[in-house]
Amino acid sequence: MNSTLKKLKEIQSDCCVTILLQTHHTPPGNEKDDIELKNLVREAQTKVSNDCKKDVADKIVEKIKTLASQINYRYNLEGLALFVNENVAEYVRIPVAVDNKVIIDKKFATRSLVRAFEEELVYYILVLSHDKARVIEATGNKETTEITDGFPRQNTFSAQTGDGDIRELENGSDTDFFNSLDKQLNQLQKGINLPVFICAEESTYAGYVKVANREKTIAGLINGNMENENAQNIVDKAWPVAKKWNEEKNHSRLGELDAAVGAKNFLTDFTEIWRAIGAGRGRTLFVKRGYFQPAKLENNVVQLVSPENANVQDIIGEMIEKNLEFGGDTVFITDDELDRYDGLVLVTRY
Repeated sequence: MNSTLKKLKEIQSDCCVTILLQTHHTPPGNEKDDIELKNLVREAQTKVSNDCKKDVADKIVEKIKTLASQINYRYNLEGLALFVNENVAEYVRIPVAVDNKVIIDKKFATRSLVRAFEEELVYYILVLSHDKARVIEATGNKETTEITDGFPRQNTFSAQTGDGDIRELENGSDTDFFNSLDKQLNQLQKGINLPVFICAEESTYAGYVKVANREKTIAGLINGNMENENAQNIVDKAWPVAKKWNEEKNHSRLGELDAAVGAKNFLTDFTEIWRAIGAGRGRTLFVKRGYFQPAKLENNVVQLVSPENANVQDIIGEMIEKNLEFGGDTVFITDDELDRYDGLVLVTRY
C-alpha cells in the first residue's frame, strides 16, 4: 500500500475532506485537469462551509486552495486524491481511475484507494548498463515515478591503468559499481521490499545478480539495454514480464488455501468473514480479481445488495482494509480457481 495512504487512513478528526479527481497522463486531457480540480475545490468549499464549524472551515478551505496550487499536472497518473483537515494537507497520485467527488467525514476516504493499491502490482524496474543505473517505480502498466533519491547513478569506478587484462579491469569496475548500486537499492527497499525487475543485457544482469544482496526480491529480467529510453516505454516492455510473475506468485499461494480447506480453517460466508476479520482471526483473504460486492452492515451482519446500488460501499474493500489493520493480507486470483467459493474466501489463523 502507498505509505501516505497507510498513514492517512489512521487519522480521525471532526472534518476530514477527501477530493478525488480522474486525471490524464498527457495533453490535451491533463490540460483540463486543472479546471476540473478547481470545480471540485469550489464544491469542497461549499460543503465544508455547510458541514464544519466556521473557524475550522475557513482554515481547511485555505489549506485546500494552497495544496491544489502546488500540483504539477504534467506528472498526472489516472487519478488524484487530496486529503485535508485542520492538521493535514497531502495529495496522492493514483494509478487507477476514480470518480470525481468530494467526501467529508470523520476519516479520510481511503478504502477504495487501499484496495486499488493492493490489487495492482507495485514494483521497481532497475534499468542497468555498465555505465549507468536508473530506478523506475511502476504500478501495473503505468509509470508512477522515476526515483531521484540516489539515482540515476553513474559508474565512477573506472578501470585503473596497469598490466592487467583490460576485460579483467572492466569486470572489477563493474563489480565495484554493482556493489555500490546494490547498497543504494537496499536503502530504497528498506521497509518496502517491492519486487525488482532488471532491465539490462543478459551479461550485465548476470554480473549484477552475482554480487546482489539477496534480501531484496529480484523478480526477473527484461532483456536489453534501455538506459536512455523514456520511462513509460521501459514500463511498457517490463509489464508483460511483471504481470506474468505476479499471477504465478499469486497462484502459487493457492496451496495455502488448499491446506486451510483441509484443516477447516476457512470461511466463505460474508458475515462470518467480516466477524472473523474484526476479531483478528483473518490471515489471508483470497479474492477473484475485479470482484466487487456492495453491502450494508447492520448489527455486524453483512446484507448484500444489488451491484447497481451506487450509494453502498463495496464490502470486499472494507474487508481488505480491516484485514490489513490486523496484519492479514490479500491475494487476487485472475482465473476461475475461486469460482467454487463464489470469488471470496478467508483463510483464518485458527
